[in-house]
Amino acid sequence: MKFEDHKTLSFTNWCVENRTTIYIFTFIITLTGFVVYNNLPKEQFPDIKIPQIYINTVYFGTAPADVENTINKPIEKQLKSINGVKHIKSNALQDVSVILVEFTPDVEVSDALQRVRDAIDKAKQDLPQELDSGPTAQDVNFSEFPIMNINLAGNYSLKQLKEYAEDLQDAIEAMPEISRVDIVGALNREIQINLDLPRMQSTGLTFYDIQTAVQSENINVSGGDLKVGQVRRTLRVKGEFLDMTQLSNLRIRTSTGAVVRLGDVAEVVDSFEEQLDFARLDDKSVITLNVIKRAGANLVKAADDIEVIIDKMKETELPSGLDIRITADQSERTRADLHELINTVIIGFIFVVLVLMFFMGIRDAIFIGLSVPLSALVAFMLMPVLGPAIGTAFTLNTIVLFAFLLGIGLVVDDAIVVIENTHRLFNNHKDWTIQQAVKAAAGEVFVPVLSGTLTTIAPFFPLLFWPGIVGDFMKFLPLTLILTLMSSLFVAYVINPVFAVSFMGRHEDEKEKHDTSIKAIMRPLIILGVLAVIGYFIDRGVGNFFVILLALYVFNHYILTPKILVPFQDRLLPALKRNYKGLITWLIKGYRPVAAIISMVVLLFATFVIVGIAKPEVTFFPSGDPDYIYVYNKLPAGTDALTTDSVTRIIEKRVFTVLKNEKAMNIVNSVIANVGKNAGDPNNPDRSATPHKSKVTVAFVKSEDRDGRSTQELLTKVRNAVSGIPGTEISVERESTGPPTGKPISIEISGDEFETLQTLEKDLLQKVQQSGIQGIDQLKSDLVTNKPEITIDIDREKAQREGISSSQIALAIRTALFGLEVSKFRDVKDEYPIMVRLKKDDRQQIEQLLSLNIVYRDMNSGGALRQVPITSVANISYTSTFSQINRKDQQRIVILSSDVLPGYNANEIVAQIETLLTDVKVPSGYTVKMGGEQEDQAESMNFLTGAFGAAILLIYLILATQFNSVVKPLIIFFTIVLSLIGVLLGFVIFDKTFSVIMSGVGIIALAGIVVKNGILLIEFIDELRERGYPLRDAIIEGGAIRLTPVLLTASAAVLGLIPLAFGLTLDFVGLFRYFEPNFVTGGASSVFWNILAWTIIMGLTFSTVLTLLLVPCMYYVNERIRDKWFRKGKQEVINPNWRNESI
Repeated sequence: MKFEDHKTLSFTNWCVENRTTIYIFTFIITLTGFVVYNNLPKEQFPDIKIPQIYINTVYFGTAPADVENTINKPIEKQLKSINGVKHIKSNALQDVSVILVEFTPDVEVSDALQRVRDAIDKAKQDLPQELDSGPTAQDVNFSEFPIMNINLAGNYSLKQLKEYAEDLQDAIEAMPEISRVDIVGALNREIQINLDLPRMQSTGLTFYDIQTAVQSENINVSGGDLKVGQVRRTLRVKGEFLDMTQLSNLRIRTSTGAVVRLGDVAEVVDSFEEQLDFARLDDKSVITLNVIKRAGANLVKAADDIEVIIDKMKETELPSGLDIRITADQSERTRADLHELINTVIIGFIFVVLVLMFFMGIRDAIFIGLSVPLSALVAFMLMPVLGPAIGTAFTLNTIVLFAFLLGIGLVVDDAIVVIENTHRLFNNHKDWTIQQAVKAAAGEVFVPVLSGTLTTIAPFFPLLFWPGIVGDFMKFLPLTLILTLMSSLFVAYVINPVFAVSFMGRHEDEKEKHDTSIKAIMRPLIILGVLAVIGYFIDRGVGNFFVILLALYVFNHYILTPKILVPFQDRLLPALKRNYKGLITWLIKGYRPVAAIISMVVLLFATFVIVGIAKPEVTFFPSGDPDYIYVYNKLPAGTDALTTDSVTRIIEKRVFTVLKNEKAMNIVNSVIANVGKNAGDPNNPDRSATPHKSKVTVAFVKSEDRDGRSTQELLTKVRNAVSGIPGTEISVERESTGPPTGKPISIEISGDEFETLQTLEKDLLQKVQQSGIQGIDQLKSDLVTNKPEITIDIDREKAQREGISSSQIALAIRTALFGLEVSKFRDVKDEYPIMVRLKKDDRQQIEQLLSLNIVYRDMNSGGALRQVPITSVANISYTSTFSQINRKDQQRIVILSSDVLPGYNANEIVAQIETLLTDVKVPSGYTVKMGGEQEDQAESMNFLTGAFGAAILLIYLILATQFNSVVKPLIIFFTIVLSLIGVLLGFVIFDKTFSVIMSGVGIIALAGIVVKNGILLIEFIDELRERGYPLRDAIIEGGAIRLTPVLLTASAAVLGLIPLAFGLTLDFVGLFRYFEPNFVTGGASSVFWNILAWTIIMGLTFSTVLTLLLVPCMYYVNERIRDKWFRKGKQEVINPNWRNESI
């Protein structure tokens, strides 16, 4: 076929004719891409904003039932009328209300926040007027979680530790990357006026008298401006208290007219608020700074700058005995994951180039391989442009890096097809120039390459619309892949053709030029040697890099090319093609094609049967060894914090015993105990102080520093060690992986009346416990009804007869017990509350509280002052109440939840529980259903199923447009079925865990990847038939000619993922600098991603082998059917010279 008869592409032709322009353009792309890459913020996971709004309200001294009635219900009433609300969840706790409003995915976070704030404004008229804080609404942002904890400990008082913490807080908050720094575990300073009840009542003094007197005297007021001579001076009246003595000497006039010195009826002390929480680091008291960065800020840079600040302050401001320990440092894991994934990307790139070398030679392999970094750099260049368009900024995180890793074997596909076709045409047409070969090759394969790229992208397009937290978390995978694959199309048709013109030679010419004498390689050896010497003056690693290049050059010249690559290309590859042609010739005879197709259909059904019998383990998100172990301790509601702390110390001791007995202290970074605050699940919105709860956190060192020790085994031993402590409810868990989800086992019981909910809860709890279902860790209810309570019932008739209101009594008791902030005490640093309450001995006894007199003016007696004790108008009763009331969608809800023990399948356990639930009689108006992780899993499965269907439809439309046929796309679709067989059998044979998210994404990605092979085969067979080849010969020759690009593209995709599948990492910095590669397998990031990698590897490998055999069979059967039924009487047009035509 003459060059003039070939199709060409005008833009590729222009690039070939203007090579200098393209090289300059390539340099600009490279430079810009590297600049953008270096400036991208680095994080472990993406900063995502999800359409969820938290509403927090603080109302001190209020029981959960009152919080539900006075705060939650009025706000929920207004929230339910908002458009786009998916769920409303609320928690009524002691002193605190937390409401979570979840919107549908189509609602923008900013709109959701404004709608919620409008609803709160409408509800304020129904809320208590004396709220301590809130309601405040804020959106949920993953950047709002601490990036590290800075722990301060040592032989210092808590007051001193807090001062050091505040100094650090000020320095760190001044950084532009930091949003705020929260201090946890410190005692807050307050000025206490602790009243002696008998003295107070004997003088007739009231809380109101003290409040009025302190507020009147503790003032700092501007009096305006005064002209003094030629100068205007500001006039200021200063009457603030300077110390406790002045406050104690305050004279207060009582309602009777008497004057009382405050110090005579109260103890005035500069102290701290009552300690209701404790924190320890390695059994030492500690104050913790939670550092929270700004959204989009560079996590790694922020962490580095914080360490610099700490080191500088250690030298200049902080005492040498202060122990500063950083824990839960996200930058360490981020640094390790990014480093590991970048090295894995490089290893995958090397594997891809190696396989290209075998098929196409070193020169062609290198400039095809360059399409990988060039495509990535083009994608990096486009990220700042695309970010604002999608409403979020790109960061360099593990999701984006994995997308590049997944794309390594895919981005070379376009370049492989173009360059392999160029190589074939250039070697088959001896009279063509390289420019002609490039132009003809690009034009010949443009349609199948474009179609293949679009079909590869098509499955990822529906993933952009993945709803919920998981979708926001994962959307950067399809976004990055689409960017990279479209960039690869640009590189394949603009840059690679220019490389080919400049560097490609004919196969025979290259073999003739290969001279193995020392003289032939002397010039490159001298150049590399000089560069190595110069490199050592710059940096040791640079010099070592050129030394390694020199060694590789010698190895290639004397061993790789002559001994391995040339024999493979001259003998093994032609033999492979001959055997393939022979096999296809044998397969498409008689009834063998039909038999082969039927065999695959039988294998498909057999696969489903095998999977049904084997039942591989199914998980939502994959997880490996934990980095943290959390020991949660819960005592009966109402337990004092000191009692909880004493039990926590027992737990700490047992944890340390396990770690020491197992000789595991060398892999432990820290052991932190929290009592009261920070004692709950990090993903739980419960932000109130819980003195009956505590948490012990064991933080491990980085996975590569654990000497191969399994932290999962330690978790099991810790779980066994801390069990059996009487009167406690203890659970041992690991940190969650991926986006936050509920518990794997979660039974939701919802309705209105607590009595019915309690009955259902007890019945279900008993039913599950007696069922004998194995693998349930500890099924617990979140309903706690035994919190001790003292109820004061006011006799309204008596109170009104005395002229006392219920609010007067409630306010008096609240002030006496909880306290009332009457003013602020200011010093040079800050201002602190002045609190009025009864002294501890008086306020801790119910009899003393009830003997409190209510002072009022009796207008029926001429305005005479009277004092009435509370006991005369109220009665008390000892009861128990709820410690927390949860609601969902305006109904009360009780949740039974549990983790799953290691080695058990959560889906199987849930299925058994669901079977039990079918026998439960549920009253009208009440519901019982599975929630938590299963709800998220079902939502994701439904979406992924729909996304798979949408991907199939998109691929079919692309193929139908390309082939103008209904049947041929169905033949190609059969490759997707073949890949499913490979995936499912692979999970069974290799005993892999099926991840709903990762395996689901892998299967969807496979749909686009595997069809490329079918496109390449069918498109070229069609072209040969158009040239006049007979059907059988077109199938045989077309398959043989397309064998190389099919094997190349599939091998590149598989080998690009092999490092991640096995967790192969190589420290290239260590290799070049110290000749220490630190080669390891099973890296930390591979735990998260290897299931997706294995899904694609197993499906693509199986599909490629059978596609090369079955697609020709199906094509042959289809054409025979069409000849028999639709082309009756029409003869096949055959070119008599087809055998002599150069392909």
